[in-house]
Amino acid sequence: MHHHQQQPLPPPFTANATAPTTTPKDHTKTTLYIILATSFFSLIFILSLPSTTTTSSSQSFIKVRRDPALFPNRPITPTEIPSGPTPPSIAYFITGSAGDSARILRLLFASYHPRNHYLLHLDLSAPQKERDRLAITVQSVPIFKAAQNVDVIGKADYAYKRGSSTISSTLHGASILLRLASNWDWFIPLNAGDYPLVTQDDLLHIFSYLPKDLNFLNHTSYIGWKESKRLKPIIVDTGLYLLEKHEIYYATQKRELPNAFRLFSGLSASLQCGLSWVQKVRQFCYQNFEDGSTGSPFTMLTRNFIEFCILGTDNLPRTLLMYFANMPYSFMNYFPTVLCNSDQFKTTVVNHNLQYVAFNESSTKKHPPMESAEFEAMVQSGAAFATQFQYDDPVLDRIDREILNRSPGKVVPGGWCLGEPDNGTCSVWGDSDILRPGPGAKRLEKHIVESLKDDKFRSQQCLEE
Repeated sequence: MHHHQQQPLPPPFTANATAPTTTPKDHTKTTLYIILATSFFSLIFILSLPSTTTTSSSQSFIKVRRDPALFPNRPITPTEIPSGPTPPSIAYFITGSAGDSARILRLLFASYHPRNHYLLHLDLSAPQKERDRLAITVQSVPIFKAAQNVDVIGKADYAYKRGSSTISSTLHGASILLRLASNWDWFIPLNAGDYPLVTQDDLLHIFSYLPKDLNFLNHTSYIGWKESKRLKPIIVDTGLYLLEKHEIYYATQKRELPNAFRLFSGLSASLQCGLSWVQKVRQFCYQNFEDGSTGSPFTMLTRNFIEFCILGTDNLPRTLLMYFANMPYSFMNYFPTVLCNSDQFKTTVVNHNLQYVAFNESSTKKHPPMESAEFEAMVQSGAAFATQFQYDDPVLDRIDREILNRSPGKVVPGGWCLGEPDNGTCSVWGDSDILRPGPGAKRLEKHIVESLKDDKFRSQQCLEE
């Protein structure tokens, strides 16, 4: 991350005895200039200070030295020397609400790798005690404590799915991850209902061969029914300015669509779905919901694009942020619209977010057990993650057992794990650059190669339909 260099302060203002007497209006203007200059340089000084992240509401955990027991001094044998490119690093922002701490921890274990960085967020609907327990639990796990790559936000935000506070919360999390680490390549926001379908060794292996300027997300400029229900209504998201939970307010008026930029939605115009034999129960489809009210707005965004949105090098992200502040379900539209209206980034978009929707029903309903054929279709989709899982869904145990090879309460073993299988494979590790991809890498590779074919990659990129 680039730090602003502190500018020297201007010389103190001294009155000239021979100067003519200034009027009160001139004196007021001079005082105002001094105050503005002092505020500006103070802001630069604050931004230049090193950043820390809060792990509780009252104080930040002090970074501790890595546990040497987990990093033994050992020579790397020739067979362990990585032969491919250096693996990338991914910054995960994992979010949840009240009662989701156990789901967040399970998702963290299932997607953990020492090369990555993880920021956990329980929104303000969760009590502070739950947030504190989550932070304490993270610090009590030896691997997380040793690697120091997992943090918990202590001062939480509200994140209403129907409002714009989700954008604010996500940008807040991304900005913290920018300050925490300077070496990650992609940013992935997850929620408590998501779960990986590949190991991190699979994911990092495939992405080590990809250009680091590719942004993965579903997008379309087709508006259709969304014009009257999602784009023209005006709302007030109370999560942006109230500490207490209140409903989102809808205004009676509606606004016209903009002509200074083109709106893009994260919902695909045509669902990439295949219906199973239980069509009314479950759909096999990727992250595309026509009602826009359920699911995870999953994206994989590059570090350069995140910096573009946060650091203010261009006014476009800020302009669109103000526009979407009063739009329902705006998180589904914000990132696609910024990407596709930016000359710098619109050629980097891959029109697929690599996520599979396991269930297309409201999370308040009990999902029927996933049949073997449905499970196999989900696995063979080539997606990196699936969404819409409920708490302790039995299919998660099957994913752990058959795909991730993960034991309860343990991280997914990878090439960095050196411990004995019976005594905790990942209790000791060596070189985190060593990856041991499995069958999931082949499935993911096949899907990405298909998405990057010239006839599909360019033809589905930020089209104005």
